[in-house]
This record gives sequence, structure tokens and C-alpha cells, in this order.
Amino acid sequence: MFYWIYEIPALLVIALFGAVFVGVCWLGTILLRPLARSWLHEQPRLNDILGDFLQYFGVIYGLLLGLLAVATYQDHSDVEKAVTSEASSLGALYRDVTAYPEPSRTELQNLLRNYTRSVIEDSWPLQREGIIPTDAVQRIAAFQARLVLFEPQTKAQEIVHEATLRQFNTFYDDRRTRLYSVNSGLPAILWYTVTVGALINIVLIWLFDLHLHAHWILGGLISFYLATLISVIALLDQPLRGELGVSPEAFQLIYDQLMRQ
Repeated sequence: MFYWIYEIPALLVIALFGAVFVGVCWLGTILLRPLARSWLHEQPRLNDILGDFLQYFGVIYGLLLGLLAVATYQDHSDVEKAVTSEASSLGALYRDVTAYPEPSRTELQNLLRNYTRSVIEDSWPLQREGIIPTDAVQRIAAFQARLVLFEPQTKAQEIVHEATLRQFNTFYDDRRTRLYSVNSGLPAILWYTVTVGALINIVLIWLFDLHLHAHWILGGLISFYLATLISVIALLDQPLRGELGVSPEAFQLIYDQLMRQ
């Protein structure tokens, strides 16, 4: 929903959200304060009523934001684990093919090495933009075709080949999990609910009958923290995008330790 935030630094996103929320809160206290007083001036103990209502609403809305924060953080952690698992499976697959005889060994190693470089240099920048990479499919297909063509000549080679095929299936499943996570995130209906809840929260702050400086301080603090929490949820909502997105460090580590010539 907030795809533009993944193109700028995370701290700047939090600052922008805070400025917008606090600005709307302060502007509303100036423009709507006289109107709200004219509507509600006959209501006795208005601040007490609004305080109780804001407390009740805050519990419900706070629970929603808390659950969303935990859900997005957990999803981010799960994707990070999936990427690490894929890189580990790729490393294990590379070690398996080192036991193959020549020329199959060199051919398979080169295919995996090129695939790893492609993931780091080509696929990851596309994922940062929310685009599912497709170029690596041909590299995987070429590796699979070459692997299937291998015919074991000894019992040891047969055992190694079977283990390699199983490892390839594990790697392929982990890769599909990563690709599926490129555009995963909270449903739009939840973001609409969060937006409506934030607006109601600010409107309740507007209705308080306080001195202007007290209104600004108390309303600004609540609005800024609300903006911080929502911006963090938004930044973690897309696990592979933005500054806080999962990095290709796991693949780079496998490449440096195992594959670099």
C-alpha cells in the first residue's frame, strides 16, 4: 500500500510519518477547535467523557496495531529464515556436485556459480522493487537438465547422485518460498482499518477542551508515537523490499566460502 516508502531510508520514512501525523493533529486543533467548542460547549465533563472513550478506543486500536506489528515482524523473520535455508541448500548442493567425476563436476559447479551470482546481482535488485525475478529460471532448468543426464558408473556415484537429487528438490522448494514472499504483505483491508483507526484517534484528540499549548504537546506526543508504530509496520510489511528488507548476505557468504574461484 505504501510502496513509495521502500525507496527512501527508514529513518526518513519514520520522520515523514511523524511530521504528517503531528501536523494534522496540530492543524486540526487550530481549525476545528472553535467549531468543536460550539458543538459541545453544553456537554458537562466533556474531557472526562472523551478521556474514557479515548482509553476504550485506545485498547482496541492498540491491540490491533500490536498484533499487526508482531505479525509483520514474524513474517519478516520467517522470510529471512527461508532465504538462509535456500542459501544453505544451495551450498549443500554445490558440495554434493564436487563428488561428481569430470567433466560433469565442473559443468555443474559453473552452473551453480553463475546462478548464485545472478541471484545476488540481478534477482535481488528486482525483488527490492517488488518484481519477481524470472531470469534465474533458465539457469535452474539448465542445471536440472545437466544433472538428470548424469549416469552413475559405480555404486558410490549412484549414492551421491541420489543425495544430490534430494538436495536439489529441497533447494527448489526453498527458492519457491523466497519468490512467493516477494509480494507478500498485509491485505489492503487491514491498512484501511488502520487508517480509519488513526483518523478516529486524532479526531478524539481534537475534541478535547484544553489550552492550545497543552493540546499541541499532548496531541503531538500521541500522534508522533502512533505514526512511529504505523511506519514500522509498513516498513516490515514487505520482507524483501526497502532498507529493512532481507539482504542477499547469506548467498554472498556461500559464494565467497565455497564457489569463488
